[in-house]
Amino acid sequence: MNGPAALTEDQVYRRCPLGQLDFETTDSLEDLELPCGQARVLRALEFGANMRAEGFNLFVLGPSGAGKHELVARFLERHAATQPVPSDWCHVFNFQFSDRPKAIRLPAGDGRQFKDDMNDLAAELRTAIPATFESEEYQTRLQELQEEMAKRQHQGLFDIQEEASRNNIAMITTPAGFTFAPMRNGEVIDPEEYKAFSDEEKELVESKVEELQKKLQQTIQQIPRLRKEVRERVRALNEEMVQLTLGGPIGELRAKWSRLQGVVEYLDAVREDIVEHADMFQDPENGVPGGLMGRYRVNLITDNAETVGAPVIYEDLPNHQHLTGQIEHRARQGTLYTDFTLIRGGSLHRANGGFVIIDARRVLSQPMAWESLKRILFSGEIRIESLERLYGLVSTVSLQPEPIPVSIKVVLLGDRLLYYLLSHYDPDFLDLFKVEADFEDDLDRDGDCYGLYARMIATMTRQLTCRPLDRAAVARLIEHASRLASDQRKLTAHDRVLRDLLSEADHWADQGGSDIISAGHIQQAIDERDYRASRIRERNRELIGRGVVMIATQGEVVAQVNGLSVFSLGASTFGQPTRITATARPGKGQVVDIEREAKLGGPIHSKAVMILSRFLASRYAGEGELSLSASLAFEQSYGGVEGDSASVAETCVLLSAISGVPLRQGFAVTGSMNQLGEVQAVGGVNEKIEGFFDVCREAGDVRHQGVLLPASNVEHLMLKEDVRKAIAAGHFSLYPISGINQAIELLTGMIAGDADDSGVFPEGSFNRAVADRLQTFAAVGRKRDETDVDEDKNGDKRGN
Repeated sequence: MNGPAALTEDQVYRRCPLGQLDFETTDSLEDLELPCGQARVLRALEFGANMRAEGFNLFVLGPSGAGKHELVARFLERHAATQPVPSDWCHVFNFQFSDRPKAIRLPAGDGRQFKDDMNDLAAELRTAIPATFESEEYQTRLQELQEEMAKRQHQGLFDIQEEASRNNIAMITTPAGFTFAPMRNGEVIDPEEYKAFSDEEKELVESKVEELQKKLQQTIQQIPRLRKEVRERVRALNEEMVQLTLGGPIGELRAKWSRLQGVVEYLDAVREDIVEHADMFQDPENGVPGGLMGRYRVNLITDNAETVGAPVIYEDLPNHQHLTGQIEHRARQGTLYTDFTLIRGGSLHRANGGFVIIDARRVLSQPMAWESLKRILFSGEIRIESLERLYGLVSTVSLQPEPIPVSIKVVLLGDRLLYYLLSHYDPDFLDLFKVEADFEDDLDRDGDCYGLYARMIATMTRQLTCRPLDRAAVARLIEHASRLASDQRKLTAHDRVLRDLLSEADHWADQGGSDIISAGHIQQAIDERDYRASRIRERNRELIGRGVVMIATQGEVVAQVNGLSVFSLGASTFGQPTRITATARPGKGQVVDIEREAKLGGPIHSKAVMILSRFLASRYAGEGELSLSASLAFEQSYGGVEGDSASVAETCVLLSAISGVPLRQGFAVTGSMNQLGEVQAVGGVNEKIEGFFDVCREAGDVRHQGVLLPASNVEHLMLKEDVRKAIAAGHFSLYPISGINQAIELLTGMIAGDADDSGVFPEGSFNRAVADRLQTFAAVGRKRDETDVDEDKNGDKRGN
């Protein structure tokens, strides 16, 4: 029997050669600006950051813990530093429509100056205009105007009075107004005396009084017009005085901001508004109303005075208000009010002209935030609206600020599943996020990588303010990175795990009073992390050691084999053997998967059992019908079973049940099998091997035990030191297998045997034992069928 050779210690662990690390400690290494091995992501980021066409926003996809945020932020900050600084934006009062504040765009840094200029103007107006109205010149001109109007008003009455006197009629003032009475010798005639007048005299007097009354009425009717004229002339005087007062400060501002048409138009509107409300500046008791002066303030929404290059903003809570801004309200005398100064910009305002980084899962979990973000990207402008108003949930009157044009690159961070789900279910997604930046899970471990990976570790160490690592510590960390990648030819790209490990190693170095982190500190950090997550694993080991969970690690048993499975609980992953058993008897070619029948088996596991049954039929039944009724079960398994990594073990145990040949219990088996009997790679091979090794060690001394694994998994081995020592001592063996026959030979000690051209297996081989037993099953099945036919015939005769 020429089976596969057992693996050597060097084959199950790839060490990092110290000669590849040309330094004493990481202090002598330069920082690595961007991580190694992520060329695809960096190329995508470079393209997306420079692409100006619409819709070329980025989605950075990769596993959790890969350091997506740090890499993207670092890259964008370097890229944005060379870009022009974007404009400032502010909201000002709209003097035509007070509920629609206007937006003004200014060059970067001018927003603060404009705001300060308007504050200074308001402060100056608050004192200068009232002082103008209190000036001697104004008071004199106002008095002259009022006297002139009074004189004109009194002149009309005086003229009527004079005319009445000439006609011997007196104009008498009464509480109800004016009245006329006849007069003689300068005295008003008594009513009795007036009765003695002749009819002709009475007619003349009454005719003249009637004429005077008409003139008096006309004069009185002109009084409102005279008063209106007075008001208009006073208003004109006020405007003239205000214009004189405003001419200096507003003229200076117009000259200063003449390069910005929007600011000039706003200053003209401010001047017209002040002139229109000039009378409100004349209240000496209460002063200028604060609400009036508030109209002339500037609400600076985006301030880029201190921005270098384009902004890069990370929004950690991407809800609707934080992205698009909001309109705040204040309480006054039990009611809520707002104005344009209470408009607050969002992260998209601050990132306008640059980049905003958003976690995709977070923005999708916030109500309406995803829809608001898409609406902004489609429209190219930001509208500040409350969710209630936006979706018609309230009908109260509120502000409607003028939209601000937006030019921005949105960078979403998320995992791959989320990207594929959005691509499939959201028709807008690929129109808006056309650049896919896909992170590498693992990096190639080759000769060139060691120096770069060491520099990456040195960069992390400085960022975390940890002690420097010596060369052996870096080598141990690189080896552990291969372990995390489950591949001798790869290194993990998940820098979160490495950062945590460095921080813990620094802690243990501090506890030991060391100035540097050594390989021992790295190993201690690994061991401590493993121990903290080991409670459930040790509990399961205890159950096996006490015999509560039955696992045999010695001897030979028919129809029983040790399969290997992996459990993942939180951050803990560990392997554990599981007893797999089988039964076989004559039947109709049916292999019953008890796990599937009990609804504990997943679809992939069920598929593996179907492949197994087809393999049996193809190998042993030839062109005939397979006469077999078999069952497979994972013993003492009370949870779900998924995956196909036990299909090699299931095939071997079922063949043992058919042939009656016992299997060595000192071996555990892992591997997937196809219909041709070829063994395929599986996942978690390190944890599976170590799990079985621990069980064997707790059952007693490790002697002549081992694991059968797919040959294609050999390069994935990065086993722990205790397993490697047992392998080096020859106490524990790993056998790489590529076909089911190799597994059979190792488990049974028999030659598997290959069929000749006639489909006959050689005498004394394992496969011949299986074939002979299946022929026996077939004979039993034929005899049973013949008996059933005879009974049916006899039953028909009796019936006749």
